[in-house]
Amino acid sequence: MRGFTALGDSITAGRDATSPGRAYPGLTASLLGKTGRPVVAHVLAEPGWTSAALTAAVLENPVLPLRRSDAVVIWVGGDDLAYAGLRMLRGAPSTTVAQALATYADDLAFLCRFIRKVSKARILVCTQYNPFPNSPLAGGAIGKLNHTTEQVAAAAGAELVPVHTWFSGRQREFIAGYRSGRLEDALASPVLPIHPNDAGHRTIAEHLAHALAMS
Repeated sequence: MRGFTALGDSITAGRDATSPGRAYPGLTASLLGKTGRPVVAHVLAEPGWTSAALTAAVLENPVLPLRRSDAVVIWVGGDDLAYAGLRMLRGAPSTTVAQALATYADDLAFLCRFIRKVSKARILVCTQYNPFPNSPLAGGAIGKLNHTTEQVAAAAGAELVPVHTWFSGRQREFIAGYRSGRLEDALASPVLPIHPNDAGHRTIAEHLAHALAMS
């Protein structure tokens, strides 16, 4: 493998990793590079990006990194859910989450189609782990997000990366600032307890490197 592109939001951008080299994209490249020539990781990700924001960024940026990549990893959707939840707290109807998921599905499908047009790269789509395993509301919403991701990936012929299974039952070990695993922690914690810590990023990188090495 020569290189891959990682598309996403704050997790892919490396939020709460102690250094860029310990965030999963760079660490994945390092692990892959140990087996031969160096592997380049191109990252297009920003904290707060929804699927719509990521789609806009992909369209606004040069396609050369995508064209040169052997694989493209897409991990987005968490902020789509988070913003939908905030809108509901402000009085939006209960259909807001369903609408957000429908928009996410459209955006993700578009991204897969666009990548297919400009690149021969493998497309890998990540599921979302649940940072609040002790809150049924979070579990239900993230379960719906992952079901949507699975459906879109299958229809697009993309590979599903089951990140949620790697974190299940190990959130305290893998999430920075983890407290009780309840949604209330997001309001009470000085650090928003949703991003992987170094151990979480390493677990993602190890699994992803294994997946990328298989062709």
